[in-house]
Amino acid sequence: MPIAEAKQQEPREEKLGFLMRALIVIEKAGNKLPHPFWLFLGLAAVVMVLSWALSEAGVFAINPADGEEVRPTNLLAPEELRTFLSGIVDNFVNFPPLGLVLAVLFGVAVAEQSGLIRTVMKVTLRSASPRLVTFVVALVGSAGSMASDASYMIVIPLGGVAFAAVGRNPIIGIAVAYASVSGGYAAAPFVNAYDAILAGLTTSAAHIIDDSYVVSPISNLFFNFVSMFVVATAITLVTELLLNKRGEQLTIDESALQNSAEHVDFAEGVSAAEKRGLWAAGVTLVASAVLIVLLCLPAGSALRDEAGAFGPESGLMAGIAPIVGFGFFLVGIVYGVVTRSITRFMDVPEMMVEGVRPFAQVLVLFFAAAQFLAVFNSSSLGQILAIRGAEFFRSIEANTFVVLLGGFLIVALGALLVTSGSGLWTLLGPILVPMFMLLSISPETTQALYRIGDSTTNIISPMSPFFVVVLGFIQKYKRDAGIGTLLSLTIPLSFGLWVLWGVLFFVWWALGIPWGPGSPIAYTP
Repeated sequence: MPIAEAKQQEPREEKLGFLMRALIVIEKAGNKLPHPFWLFLGLAAVVMVLSWALSEAGVFAINPADGEEVRPTNLLAPEELRTFLSGIVDNFVNFPPLGLVLAVLFGVAVAEQSGLIRTVMKVTLRSASPRLVTFVVALVGSAGSMASDASYMIVIPLGGVAFAAVGRNPIIGIAVAYASVSGGYAAAPFVNAYDAILAGLTTSAAHIIDDSYVVSPISNLFFNFVSMFVVATAITLVTELLLNKRGEQLTIDESALQNSAEHVDFAEGVSAAEKRGLWAAGVTLVASAVLIVLLCLPAGSALRDEAGAFGPESGLMAGIAPIVGFGFFLVGIVYGVVTRSITRFMDVPEMMVEGVRPFAQVLVLFFAAAQFLAVFNSSSLGQILAIRGAEFFRSIEANTFVVLLGGFLIVALGALLVTSGSGLWTLLGPILVPMFMLLSISPETTQALYRIGDSTTNIISPMSPFFVVVLGFIQKYKRDAGIGTLLSLTIPLSFGLWVLWGVLFFVWWALGIPWGPGSPIAYTP
């Protein structure tokens, strides 16, 4: 059934348990929420009214860092309104994730539009053995964030093809691919646009307590890389121990395996030109990495800071986003030239425009989110909430483990309603980051925790924009599949991811391993 028809189809009546019925209720309630653009602007208005009300009520908190009183700023006062109106453009232009994301996205666009990322995923999946197909599909999916949201349209149909090719139910392959792409969205082998978005938002939230604190896009790099394998392992265990039995109960339309044009295209082998392009891109990547290492060696290197180290102000750390973006840009061009997907100079900027085009809707969201963040920070409500929250945890003598677990649960529940990772972090970051800083938990730790809680419950949220797309892919193999069919597959995967990935986080935290280069576990004022 075409995806367009899937959007109009009512969920099939199935024998649903309590949890599935609850999720359908959440779907109906969530569909009544306004577009995030209006949500952020509405929240900005609410914050302005609250700032007036709490200011009039005399609410305040004592900042433990300096012993000073923190009081709400009345944003409805004439002088504050003038400041807000004159700063709307600056709020957007200076929105922390904006420049970082564009710097990475321009390069990723060339790598994606030239066909490099698609070919890498296709080669990886086609080479999977029958016994390892689940793990390989899950690993490729969790690494698929390199292609941003395009990974959904690349990896998910490939997952169905990979499973069908080894004689297994392609519906299970689609569920595995969806869980790995969406559930493992925050796990990746390299820095990408999502890292830049989160780093910018986390830095902005940390400034509520410490205006000199900087969170780098590579702040969770070590944890993200290991997470990629943990995500693949969790999905493999749940699939092999549970979902395979569920797959035996799901009959498929055998004709769908021959009649899907896009599947036939995906199933084709890798051409000689694509192989040459991959080799050339690989050599270029290695040579670029070696060059960067060599440039880092001199004591006075521009990639070091004034002290000769690789701190946040060093050329390497401060410029990591454009460096990564240029890396994607370079290997994408090399691959495109070799495969002839790039034949003239104009092809490259056209690819960049085409790759950035889907980002337009995010820019609209960024505009509204920037105004909300500016209003929230100016109101001082984030500081007051953080101080009061920290005081509450101290009053109940909660240890750090309990605090982190509480934050983990809050994020996971929030992701059921707000499926945009950057959108949810825009809401929760200004509260959780400063609150945890006051409890000596570093922003990098809070950000790593957020990644897991947000990613793992996305796959069971019917409000995800890709939920109906995945259902459409499934209905190509099973025409009568409904929302219950998809949820019966994704709920076990979500739970397995949440548990195993959560265990990794708390073990990592307990051992005191840095989340990334120069990223501490604890925060010291």
